[in-house]
Amino acid sequence: MQKLNICIDIDSTVTMPDYWVQYANDYFGTDYVYSDDTVEDYFKDNEFDYKKFDDFYHKFSDQMHETATIRPFAKDAIDSIREFSNIYYVTARESHIEPITVQWLKNHKIYSQVYHLGSFEKNDKANELNCDIFIEDNLETAKKLAEDNIKVILIDTGFNRYENPENIERVYNWKEIRDSIKKYYDLSFNN
Repeated sequence: MQKLNICIDIDSTVTMPDYWVQYANDYFGTDYVYSDDTVEDYFKDNEFDYKKFDDFYHKFSDQMHETATIRPFAKDAIDSIREFSNIYYVTARESHIEPITVQWLKNHKIYSQVYHLGSFEKNDKANELNCDIFIEDNLETAKKLAEDNIKVILIDTGFNRYENPENIERVYNWKEIRDSIKKYYDLSFNN
């Protein structure tokens, strides 16, 4: 049986996009509520910059990633597409977080090979893995992947709505992701 190669981002794609909010509120003394606002709005409203946020992230990244909530239906969808796909997690997380990432994926029973790139530049790894479909939440990363003729499924978040490129499929939940991938598989291999 021929299989698809599916690359999946983790943060805000498999996890809920608000995984960092309570930690940031506690650290910065803010009362931000995640909604359709963008992360940039959070910085602007609280008058601090990416450097301060980066310092916060490095201090709390382990805890945030250990306690992140999985998106609804993500496990069921991943289990379903695993039947006809090779699953690879390709994340911008840094390599020192790998043990936490692996344990989190195992705890949620969705573990597959994980690549920690420490960067949002994912094209080289996607091409190396012969990626057929990449599931992503970062619009800039998605656009770069699409430029390499990789089918991109962009899961909708408040921070990626400022543009809707034609060559990127926007979805709103993991049921839509599953259905899109099944349809793509059927068109590619069952005709």
